[in-house]
Amino acid sequence: MELRGKFANVDLDALVDNRVVRTWLYFGMFWLMVTPSVGVLISSTFNYPDYLGSGNLELTFGRLRPVHVNGVIFGAFSTLFIGLCYYLVPRLSGVRVIWSEWSVLLAWVWNIATLAGLVGLLFGDSDGLEAGEFPLYAKVAFFIVVAVATAQFLITISRRLEPAIYVALWYLIATFVWTTMNFVLGSFILPYTISGINSAAFHGLYLHYIVGLWLTPAGYVIIYYFLPISARNPLYAHKLSLVGFWSLALFYPFVGIHHYLYSPIADWAETLAVVTSMLLIIPVWTVLVNFFGTMMGKWHEFGRNLPAKFLIMGSLMYLVGCFQGSTEALRQLQQPTHFTDFVISHSHLTVFGTFVVWAMGGLVYTWPRLFGRELWSFKLGNWSFWLITVGITTMGLVLTAGGLQQGYQWMNGVEWLDSLVWVKPYWLARTLAGISMDIGMSLLVVNLMLTALTSPAAEARRVRGPVEAPIPAPAGGPAQ
Repeated sequence: MELRGKFANVDLDALVDNRVVRTWLYFGMFWLMVTPSVGVLISSTFNYPDYLGSGNLELTFGRLRPVHVNGVIFGAFSTLFIGLCYYLVPRLSGVRVIWSEWSVLLAWVWNIATLAGLVGLLFGDSDGLEAGEFPLYAKVAFFIVVAVATAQFLITISRRLEPAIYVALWYLIATFVWTTMNFVLGSFILPYTISGINSAAFHGLYLHYIVGLWLTPAGYVIIYYFLPISARNPLYAHKLSLVGFWSLALFYPFVGIHHYLYSPIADWAETLAVVTSMLLIIPVWTVLVNFFGTMMGKWHEFGRNLPAKFLIMGSLMYLVGCFQGSTEALRQLQQPTHFTDFVISHSHLTVFGTFVVWAMGGLVYTWPRLFGRELWSFKLGNWSFWLITVGITTMGLVLTAGGLQQGYQWMNGVEWLDSLVWVKPYWLARTLAGISMDIGMSLLVVNLMLTALTSPAAEARRVRGPVEAPIPAPAGGPAQ
């Protein structure tokens, strides 16, 4: 792609510190194989309660679930996301990321803290706040890494070659600034100084700040950069992307209390959460229109474009998951859904089905380029895609159906223990779906490792034949 303006004579590939990006992505792939698998391990206990034993507290559901949740959020997704940021920021800014020599150390600090925190959770060292269970020593490390990365990216972007800021950088700036502040709330204030019903209210805010001010804009960073460049099409509407940005910034900070409807929290706060939850339809639909509009004229190439397949599949999951999230915030619809597997369906479709899948799309695009070669096997990558897609789709469907059945049984007076009998088949299907997803992710990581290990000579022999999935040429600049 021809670059113009101040980018005309810039070698974008030379601006990227490949060693930094590889380090972060190596760690991310490790967590991608490990932490979702913990979910399969604990979901199996729903049908076979004693298969992990009954005398070991470290293998109980209450210890393993926060390992799964925090491992997926802070291990798999966040590590991949930060690594991808070190790839796309210099390419969109036209300058190298400052203090690059610190970035590998930051990767080690982040991942050692993740490992230490997960082990601590197994042994009961937990703050007891969902998505904030990690012990203080892990949270301090996370805060330091995010704060330093924030400074790196902000200063780098401030030195950009062109004054215009592409939308992916808008979201990136917001992601890191918002999350640095949120870590102050969730790590150093909330667990120690706020109690009672106020603790529940602020925890609802903190929890949704992790989802809405970290995972969501971080996911937008990934897809707004990698979808246009993998599809070789310009972004459909830059102005529409800014509508999505400002509506997300305006509405998302208030939605967290919708987890606590029918509670002693002030009614005005609950109502505000309900209203803003419905208004989130605006950023959701604007970004989805942008994503599908970007693919116009390129759908005929879609089947051979593996990164775009992951990104668009994640967008479909985002559509369904966010529809669930907004509707279940309504008081009348929360009655048959709250405390049921319907909520678990929503969280899996958004956190994994959307954001982790988008991160995998960015990973599949970036990784071969870091080694200057093609993906080892498009066919194996396609198997990975379909195993993950079938798995997360099945999981979303069975948990939604099972959750609604649970809720309406409770509303009709069925005893809680009796209701469990009817949902056991749904739980078994959920476990099988999780196994499909884990196999798909493992095959993806194997594919990427073989890509990295392919010797140049062997690769040269391999690409003489028909190339199954040509990689789009790298592109950059503010117009991407």
